[in-house]
Amino acid sequence: MIHFDDAMRQTVKLDEADRRLLALLREDARLSTAELARRLGVARTTVVERIKRLERNGIVAGYTVRLASKIQGRMLRVHVLLSVDPKKGEAVVAALRDIPQVRGVWAISGAFDSLVFVEGDSTEEIDRVLDAIGNLPGVGKTQSSLVLSVKFDRQ
Repeated sequence: MIHFDDAMRQTVKLDEADRRLLALLREDARLSTAELARRLGVARTTVVERIKRLERNGIVAGYTVRLASKIQGRMLRVHVLLSVDPKKGEAVVAALRDIPQVRGVWAISGAFDSLVFVEGDSTEEIDRVLDAIGNLPGVGKTQSSLVLSVKFDRQ
């Protein structure tokens, strides 16, 4: 059983049914409650109540759009490792949030401090974004890797 604890709310426990429901929603959040119930082998009202509870407890924070593979296949994706001055870390994250091509930022352990995921339509666009990231106050060393293919993605 997984436990989530937050000072603002009570401990939330996820059971196997919750994990299966979340896996289905992550795969396709537009599935109807009837279809979710059928796949899970439970009543539709059970699915509705579980989803409400997951939303209320902050486990499900929202829903999003996933682009078709033919669109995603044309986009360039780059993972960028950053060394960041700890005193400027929050400002760097705020600046990265303002760059639309930056899809996510993770704090990591190891030789670098952050992993930044960038998407763009062309090498020129990616190059401009990488220059902008490298020029942010507080960003030191960077290292970029172009994603050649995605074998699978469970986002």
